[in-house]
Amino acid sequence: MQRRIVLSVEQALTMTYASLRMVHLGWRVIRLEPTPVEGRKSRGDPNRYVGRPVAGDDRHSYFVAPNVGKEAIAVDLKQPEGQELVGRIVKQLNVDVFCTNTLPARHQTLGIDYQRLRALREDLIWCGISAMGLEHPDVPGYDPVIQALCGVMDLTGHADGPPLLCGLPLVDLKAGDEAFLQIVLALAERTETGKGKQIDVSMSQAIVSWLQTCLPMLDMGSPPEELKRSGNQHRQFIPVNAYRTGDGFIYMAIGSDAQWSRIIRKPWFASLAQERFSSNAGRRRDREELHALIEAITEKHTAQETAEVLREAGIPHSPITPIEEVPRLPFVASSNLTTNTPDGHSIRLPPPAVRTEHLDKLEGTLPFAPAYGEHTDKLLLEIGLSDSEIAGLRDRGVVA
Repeated sequence: MQRRIVLSVEQALTMTYASLRMVHLGWRVIRLEPTPVEGRKSRGDPNRYVGRPVAGDDRHSYFVAPNVGKEAIAVDLKQPEGQELVGRIVKQLNVDVFCTNTLPARHQTLGIDYQRLRALREDLIWCGISAMGLEHPDVPGYDPVIQALCGVMDLTGHADGPPLLCGLPLVDLKAGDEAFLQIVLALAERTETGKGKQIDVSMSQAIVSWLQTCLPMLDMGSPPEELKRSGNQHRQFIPVNAYRTGDGFIYMAIGSDAQWSRIIRKPWFASLAQERFSSNAGRRRDREELHALIEAITEKHTAQETAEVLREAGIPHSPITPIEEVPRLPFVASSNLTTNTPDGHSIRLPPPAVRTEHLDKLEGTLPFAPAYGEHTDKLLLEIGLSDSEIAGLRDRGVVA
């Protein structure tokens, strides 16, 4: 795939994750952050200062993984000179894709709206991520708030407990994936039409698009109570749940009557070979009793012994893997990416969603996340500015 050039006014996670996927393809990603704000100690993306310090004072642990392999520049877009610089970068580097997850109400003020940048390069792909899209320019986009707004928290947790956040920033990641996909599609279209495109990703719409097993069922006879929080249980297929064993928990997922017929042929579970449990509808009707009967069996045995019986019966199952053990899972360990801190410490990164030729060429190791403004001078020299011109811009606070 042709190497593309991406300029991204990004912070936090959602667009940062989208552009990371572009890094995985071997594209050149330049992240643009604001110049220092008077009276504020931190500079640039607030995520630089979240988590444990890793490299200097501006690269903390939460920032590193989504920003490996990128360049970083610092430009004050509130100044006309800063906006002119962005235009010069877009034109002289032949930027293919411009990205931002800045509040849409600020796009024109900062000179990064689609119409302005399109005038500089007609075939530019412009992509914005925001809470509710360009039609709602003043709404800030924060993952947990959107999880609450869009029903995700109403679906997460135990039935008798409070609503809970998902353990991952699901909204940020889903919107980032959608932005990445739409950008790739737009670039493919451009090869045929020669035209650019404006892409508007609403975090709220993106996450609601995933409610495929909930929202339509409201119009097909399911009361809301049937769709809400159900802990570790599946709402429709029974038994699907986490069960206590003698030394921990094991997750079992029976998704058909055929699987049920196999498990009750095992001596451990023979007592469950009852007519009322023979169909999913029957098991669903008496689900709480059935879950209790299964756990009364599994808690007499170790997780490993239980897993062996389930394996023999062809039942999907898994132990509850502690997060610290996930990098050691064979299929993860074989595809993990890595990066190295400036002092040579190796850090494991999550694998890409799909391995790419670019990552194979790099042997799975990506350059470390950039320091604040690390590539500003280098990039400005690349677009033709002299050392004295760069010094002048810095003196005027246009770049950092």
